[in-house]
Amino acid sequence: MIVTNERKILFTLAAIQFTHIVDFMIVMPLGPTLMRLFSINPQQFGFIVASYTFAAGLFGFLGAFVIDRFDRRHALMFCFLGFTLGTFACSMAQGYISLMAARMFTGAFGGIIGSLLLSIIGDLIPYERRAAAMGKVMMAFSIASVAGVPFGLFLSNIFSWHAPFIFLGCIAIIIFILIIKNIPSITSHIHQETFRDSISKVIEILKDGNHQKALLVMFLLVTGQFTVIPFISAYMVANVGFLESDIAYIYLLGGGASMISMPLIGKLSDRFGKIRIFTIFIFLSLIPIYGITNLNAASLWVALLVTTLFFVVMGGRSIPATTMISAAVVPDKRGSFMSLNTAVQQLSAGVASFVSGQILVKATGGEIMNYDLVGWIAIISSLVCLFTARTLKVRS
Repeated sequence: MIVTNERKILFTLAAIQFTHIVDFMIVMPLGPTLMRLFSINPQQFGFIVASYTFAAGLFGFLGAFVIDRFDRRHALMFCFLGFTLGTFACSMAQGYISLMAARMFTGAFGGIIGSLLLSIIGDLIPYERRAAAMGKVMMAFSIASVAGVPFGLFLSNIFSWHAPFIFLGCIAIIIFILIIKNIPSITSHIHQETFRDSISKVIEILKDGNHQKALLVMFLLVTGQFTVIPFISAYMVANVGFLESDIAYIYLLGGGASMISMPLIGKLSDRFGKIRIFTIFIFLSLIPIYGITNLNAASLWVALLVTTLFFVVMGGRSIPATTMISAAVVPDKRGSFMSLNTAVQQLSAGVASFVSGQILVKATGGEIMNYDLVGWIAIISSLVCLFTARTLKVRS
């Protein structure tokens, strides 16, 4: 069945994804600024990144027990309102502790939003066209990178690091109106069940071998990225020779290239098979992972070539993987499963950020050491992820 207002729905979901991604990503390029202003080290900055993801993972897990008992539209409105308030709270933070607390509050709602977006796509878009739809919504990542993050850094350079969060909060208010207008009521998944029934459903989901494999794929996929991503900006400034003002180019070029590649990757996945495209991009991703984590002093354009390739291949991994994961569960359990999946995604990102922060050391000269070890963790996780993904079964 083709949804009548599919374009409006996908546009609204992409807009939600845009604010969600920019809010999450903007902290990482602000890393050098925050470490300088708050006088914190890589380990403490890793806590700022991880605070969002740990809260998102925890509340995403709790959401799995109740998410399928509500209209998807109402659940999305509630969570996005909380996310908007949290974003404004980040803009008012005055120090390390208050910023970390605001990030936790925002992450609590952001984690559930991620699972709701995937559930809505799974509920409304047939599997034959779902990868293309995923590609369109996930293209918000590219737009966030090419427009949202650089503009946020521009506002930060002109005003202060608070400015990007004020901007995002205002944008979120507009998107909330789009949710009210464009997202339909989705209740076909709802069945009369008690809280005990919800617990039984989650236990049943977790006991299923195919679901376990799908969650493991997500854990390994994110670990193969987020051991590296949070510290790219800090490493480029400390080791490669970037100025803080150069960081925007990483997201501008990487996001621009991904904006072109992601819709194409979605169509290729639908045409040639999700696992085939996933396999190709897993192997391609090993090149920039190794390149980024082993760069020393290099010209700006050499470094940007490596980071841009990193953006493209990470999108190439995520689109077919996310599509396969969403199809590993039957529709009436999809909301709960995707909440668990988002919880695993966020917790693994938090764990990866935390572990990387513990491995990295700031030398007396300001350089960041041991980034190459972090790269090898990402490479091994990516290869194990591929092996696990090839055993997944499609059920919807």
